[in-house]
Amino acid sequence: MKKVIQIGWLVLVLLFIYVPVLVLAVYSFTDATMVGAGIGGFSFDNYINLFKNEDLRNMIFGTVLLALVCATISTILATLGAIGTFYSKKLPKTLINTANQIPVVNADIVTGFSICILLIVFMHVGKDTFVPLGIGHVVLTAPFVYLSILPKLKQMDNSLYEAALDLGATPAQALFKVVMPQLVPGILSGFMLAVTLSLDDYFVTTYTKPSTFDTISTYVVNATKGSQTEVKTALWALSTLIFLIVIVAVVVMNVLGNRKKGAAK
Repeated sequence: MKKVIQIGWLVLVLLFIYVPVLVLAVYSFTDATMVGAGIGGFSFDNYINLFKNEDLRNMIFGTVLLALVCATISTILATLGAIGTFYSKKLPKTLINTANQIPVVNADIVTGFSICILLIVFMHVGKDTFVPLGIGHVVLTAPFVYLSILPKLKQMDNSLYEAALDLGATPAQALFKVVMPQLVPGILSGFMLAVTLSLDDYFVTTYTKPSTFDTISTYVVNATKGSQTEVKTALWALSTLIFLIVIVAVVVMNVLGNRKKGAAK
């Protein structure tokens, strides 16, 4: 009975998470103009409009480019920070770990507003530049990448680095040939998480973006306030494509991880 309840609860949670996404995916393949107003006939028009509309294409390209650039910077900074913290003494390690947790638990709206005040108001960095937006996304995503890499460092055998030095390797060679390969799963998962957070962010982007630039999140909010039905339904198709891409990425990463574990055994 206990097992049945556990399975039932798990199924209920999964349905609560995925049914709305699946409903939206179904509507993206119809000519319906509103979710819940009847499915309508089968159609690919939403996907055609998604790539035919120049504003949507530019918005998607800009959002993806921003996410990739900021995720790359965040991954580099977080990797260096995690390695440096791991080999630091107790006091600086505790201080850095505590400081890293603040942006994680802090509300996005506070982070975005703080960066806006610091860079735009006090430092007079131009609001129409991408500097505040890029810094905001790095501040938002880097702590999560750090938390993805740190467990891999704790699982690593510390004696391997020292053994590499004893065998004649330089500190740089020991770092890149011994330490870094063991951190690759954490780095990749952190990078993917950073990309997802950047794509999904609304509050930090709203406070720091140039007035002529929109990401997926800000564009969707503005589109839902308007009356452009064609744009709204095209965003159903965009949501479905993002969901499918995430599923494929997760499956590929899990398959590759299982293969590496099997090869190691």
